[in-house]
Order: sequence, then C-alpha cells, then structure tokens
Amino acid sequence: MSESPFHTPATNIERELEVKKSRFIARAGGVASRAEAMAFVEQARADHPDARHHCWAYLIGNPETAASAAMSDAGEPSGTAGKPILNVIRHKGIGDVIVVVIRYFGGVKLGAGGLVRAYSGATQLALADLPLTEHQPQRSYRLQFDFAGEQPLRHWADNHQATLLSVDYGQRVTARINVPEEHVEAFEAFLGAHSIDHLHSPDAD
Repeated sequence: MSESPFHTPATNIERELEVKKSRFIARAGGVASRAEAMAFVEQARADHPDARHHCWAYLIGNPETAASAAMSDAGEPSGTAGKPILNVIRHKGIGDVIVVVIRYFGGVKLGAGGLVRAYSGATQLALADLPLTEHQPQRSYRLQFDFAGEQPLRHWADNHQATLLSVDYGQRVTARINVPEEHVEAFEAFLGAHSIDHLHSPDAD
C-alpha cells in the first residue's frame, strides 16, 4: 500500500503558557500507536503528579487520512481541552503526533471560552517550535527465497534505505521488508533478477 509523505515529530518538546495564574505546559512528541500515546500520557502524569489536569490528543498516521485519533478533556468541561488540542494538530498537518497539556490551576476560573483559548494557545506554542522530519512512504513485502538470496537482499536493503523487518529460516528463507516508495521499481527488478518470490498477504503491498 503506498501513501503520500507527511511530517512527523523529530523529537519531543515542551512549551509553557500562563493564563490568569494557571500554568499550561504543552508537551508534544512522536507516537506510532495508541499504546505509545498512552505511555506518553502516563509519563506526563508521572512527571507532573501535582497538576490538576493532563489533557491530550493524538493523531496516528497521515493527517489527511489518519489511521486513528483520540482526545481527552481529563476532567475539564467537555469540549474545552482535548478537542481544541486535536484541532490545532489537524490544522498543522502533522502525523504520528501527541500533545499533552498539563494544567496547574492558578485559582481563577477561565470559563469555557478561556479554556479553549488556553489549551489551543499552549498547543500552538509547542507545535510551532516542534522539529519535524518527513515520513517517507514505504511499501511492505513478504518474500521467500533460497538461502543464497539472503546476502544479496541484505546488501540491496543497506544501499536503498530499506528496512529488513524479519528473517525466518525453514526449508527456504521467509523475510519481511519495507522499501521506500521511490525504490519500489528497482526493488521489483531486483526480485526478478534473483528469483525471489513476493508472497501476497494482507500486510504486503
């Protein structure tokens, strides 16, 4: 399955916004699954156990066709935290990203509109400075070949930024590999030249 390129976080970042004595600390970073996203949230809770709220939103995959997205108001009034965070993420067009906004209550209630502005503003601050990298589209293959084909395959992968995900040995060798979309044509020519079989399966192309 091919996909178009999109930007993802290159590292984690934190930015802070103060509104009427409440501190809003936005922490943004890269995640590739819901499990990673939940671990990121748990880390934020562990780092700021005294904070009143740990609100978050994440978006997995290409932002134009996201594989999944979720959000949480974490005790704030419904729609005043998670949704504004997610809206800023979508507007920025970043994929495989999570933002957790940690709030230390300053004693002054902000009202629904004030909360939306504060959570949006903190998220905006973090994403504006977030270093990005381009996610290169790839195609997945499941292959089967004789033992003599393994070294040529490894050599080809090393020279074409391809990722060998697994190699299993039986009567023949079975391997899974991700190939950058720009090298797919060359890879398919390589398969033909080395008598390597492409096994079609749900996780292949």
